[in-house]
Amino acid sequence: MSFSIEDQTERKIGIGAARDIQIEQEGAPLSLREQVAQVYEESREDIYRYIVMMGIPREQAQEICQEGFLRLYAAMSNGQQIENLRAWAFTVARNQALTLRTSLPAFASLEPAIEDRLAAESPSPEQSVLDREKLRRLREAIGLLSDQQRHCLHLRTKGFRYREIAEIIGVSTSTVGEVMQRAVRRLRKTLYD
Repeated sequence: MSFSIEDQTERKIGIGAARDIQIEQEGAPLSLREQVAQVYEESREDIYRYIVMMGIPREQAQEICQEGFLRLYAAMSNGQQIENLRAWAFTVARNQALTLRTSLPAFASLEPAIEDRLAAESPSPEQSVLDREKLRRLREAIGLLSDQQRHCLHLRTKGFRYREIAEIIGVSTSTVGEVMQRAVRRLRKTLYD
């Protein structure tokens, strides 16, 4: 499906693959539409997964993701200078998800269908039981982390640097480093002790 800002402004935006964002193509700067379309294509799946990881149901996560890109286009159309488009889109989506999450039931780490699919790929029944136990322990360990620790870890797994994570969640870079260190220490203790 091709993406046209003019056609998509009123429509929902789907999900896809993520890569590092390049805002120039063969040396020539991209137009506003092309920049947003490129960020959309390269970041939408990561943003969508991040929102789902926050405990937002899939349908609402998709809407939040779409709204974030529409807001990005609107902000850039209004002349707002945005240095890191991907981080900006993540920040908007995170803020929207946090607002929505206050009205939803408690955080759910993984949907049952995802757990079943992960466990079903095991080669033997014994390995399946072991994998499910590992997944249960990991889910339990992640559940013991603070929201901030979970968000930092998730964003780090998506390739964001500490500086970018700090921009997205609104804290200092040193705070991100401390949060990450505590999270890893807590996961190790929970999983291996």
